[in-house]
Order: sequence, then structure tokens, then C-alpha cells
Amino acid sequence: MKLAAVLPLMLLALSALLAGQNPAQNPTPAKPAEDYSGMYSFLQDGEFVQITIEDQGRVTGFVSRFGDSESDRGAFLDQFFKQGKLDGTKLSFTTETVHGVWYEFQGTIERGPGKALSDEAYYLLKGTLVEYRTDANKKVTSKSRDVTFKSFPRQV
Repeated sequence: MKLAAVLPLMLLALSALLAGQNPAQNPTPAKPAEDYSGMYSFLQDGEFVQITIEDQGRVTGFVSRFGDSESDRGAFLDQFFKQGKLDGTKLSFTTETVHGVWYEFQGTIERGPGKALSDEAYYLLKGTLVEYRTDANKKVTSKSRDVTFKSFPRQV
């Protein structure tokens, strides 16, 4: 085989090899980080938890729920997070007190049965929710329960 015939093939192979190694010409898409931010179900139909994952595992958000005491029965109440944290898939938050009630959640964020972000329950919040109540005599009671909150479908 003549050098003149082999040289173009070698140059073509070499340029293809170099193009595959040059990120500017052939960018490899970075794997996106899991984005758990969004709305999740809460205790009753119509209630929800809004979670926003910020830098370094800081979590902000709020619980939006129906009031159930004499003074707020049926009213929609928003209880913003006093503190929140995400460490890997471990999630915790504590809400502000509204009308003598506040919540603490400790659990995990897991993949659910939803096939895509546009499906309900693509993510699940699974863990323990503690509801604290302060009565008229300033006595605090608590009620703990295991919960699973489903993510709401997202528009993609």
C-alpha cells in the first residue's frame, strides 16, 4: 500500500480520536444532581409541603394545611420552615408555630413508583412526622406518626 493512500486514512482516524477527547468539541453532558425541590402531599387532600433544596443542603419551604382548631377550622394555614436540612437523601425540617401547632419531620427522600417527573409519586418523602400542640394552659402535647408524602407531578 502506498503512503499516499494510507496517510489520509491515518489523519482521519487521528482527527476522530482527538475530537472524542476534546471536551470543547464533544461535550459530555454532566449528570444532573437529583432535584428534590417541589410540592409533596401532606396529611389530607388539598394540603401540601413545598420544599426547596438550596446550596449546601439547606432546605426552605412550608407546610400548607387546613386549620383544625375552633378559631381557624377550615382556614388555609401556611407554616414556613424554621429550619431544614438535606444530607444526601436524609431530610429534616421543623416548621414555625402557627396557632399553637408546629411540625418536625425526620426521614428520607426516595424514588417512588412514578416513571417520570411529570408523574405523581416520582419522589417520596418517607419518615416520621411529629405534630406538637400547645393548649390554652401552655401545655405541649405531641403526636408522632409514620408518613409517606408523594411528589406532585411536575411540568417538564
